[in-house]
Amino acid sequence: MTEPLLTAPPEATRPVRLGIHGAPHLASGIITAAGHDPQDVEFVPYDVAEPFRPLREHTADIMIVKYALREADIALSRPVAFDGRALIVAADHPLADRATVSVEEAARYDAFSCPGDFPPYVWDEVVPPRTPAGTPVRRVHPMTTVEGMVEILSTTRAVHLSFRSLEAILPPHIRAVPVHDLPPAPVTLAWLRDAPLHPKAAALVADAERGAERSTR
Repeated sequence: MTEPLLTAPPEATRPVRLGIHGAPHLASGIITAAGHDPQDVEFVPYDVAEPFRPLREHTADIMIVKYALREADIALSRPVAFDGRALIVAADHPLADRATVSVEEAARYDAFSCPGDFPPYVWDEVVPPRTPAGTPVRRVHPMTTVEGMVEILSTTRAVHLSFRSLEAILPPHIRAVPVHDLPPAPVTLAWLRDAPLHPKAAALVADAERGAERSTR
């Protein structure tokens, strides 16, 4: 009897294409918790200035996003992980050696503005326009690439309110300091609402949701 996998159309046998930004270990953890093999998933890096381009151009099946989206053409899973908040700074920054830092302290320094076509309402969650105490956050530096961010952090006293997962790809002269008064970001999987979802991608979404539910019991 012929193996079904060998007679399946080529589209059904290719890896799931997963859009990611930054460190891949967050995605790998989600895949592993879902009971899937990261080797069966192709990571598709996306530009933070055009985050949904791979989905909309059909070069990614699903993508990792943080916080809730209000894009009419994009559907979301339930949360499949949470990513703690971190302040990204140069190693010689006044806050670099702290065990944790407050967003109120971070607001003393210039931060990064919303890049390109990134949804402003999501950036307001990433880099709030004001702290809980009402202090304005000076979002003045352009956010382009991780390398561009590192260059600005290295040559100024700027800070970037980001996520703990980014620490894995930072160079030695850049630090990620946990932010203790911002909640972790919910992480979800997103896909085009009205396009057929690759069967393996659909299975990964469902299994990732179940894996997240098991971890919270």
